Amino acid sequence: MKTILDIENLHASINDVNILKGVNLNIKAGEIHVIMGTNGAGKSTLASVIMGHPKYQVLDGSVYFNNENLLEMKVDERARAGVFLAMQYPSELPGVSNVQFIKSAINAKRDKDDQIKLLNFYRIFKEKANTMKISDDYTNRSVNEGYSGGEKKRNEIFQMLLLEPKLVILDEIDSGLDIDAIKVVGENVTNYFNEHIRDTAILIITHYPRILEYIKPDYVHVLHDGKIIKTGDFALAQKLEKDGYDWILQK
Repeated sequence: MKTILDIENLHASINDVNILKGVNLNIKAGEIHVIMGTNGAGKSTLASVIMGHPKYQVLDGSVYFNNENLLEMKVDERARAGVFLAMQYPSELPGVSNVQFIKSAINAKRDKDDQIKLLNFYRIFKEKANTMKISDDYTNRSVNEGYSGGEKKRNEIFQMLLLEPKLVILDEIDSGLDIDAIKVVGENVTNYFNEHIRDTAILIITHYPRILEYIKPDYVHVLHDGKIIKTGDFALAQKLEKDGYDWILQK
């Protein structure tokens, strides 16, 4: 399988504080990777750097996405190329309806002579809304405005289904979700991945393995003090849930 994401010796900082201190990570198509770690380990920083958040400064290392130098691309270029970040704290966009936002995002990825047709868009929109169990009033609501934390997270996955990215980064997507919502999110992510497994990879950032009951990982990595210090499979996530991180950090 081809490599989707290749990170080598990545160092990054914010406000002159070094957060990432040499991250190495290779993710191939058809793989699901998970990054776990304590608060402040650098998990969300890694996601932000991959997506191109302007507040973070890359000090050293490289990040390649489908053999393209991701660090030379602007945020919108990364998104159009197929990088998607489901954010830990999604922003509210008052006055911008979900329909407007998603239709514009889809068309931004297409050539000017290949814009999505309105009827086709509404058909896909309704189909994916049903799979995500999103209410009928969702269409004209402003993006994330007045949403609960769980609704915002569900909305992120809904956008993913419509945008069809090649690299899906889920930054604590399970935070704030109840049991039923975790199941809906997990099953939809898994179904999407299985449908696009030949050219898609997933990177999940989480504290807890409960979402992994629905999205089965191939690899689990422990990030600590800006570096990946241990890699295993789902059993590693289960051990972390049972025993915490001390047994790793004390080695």
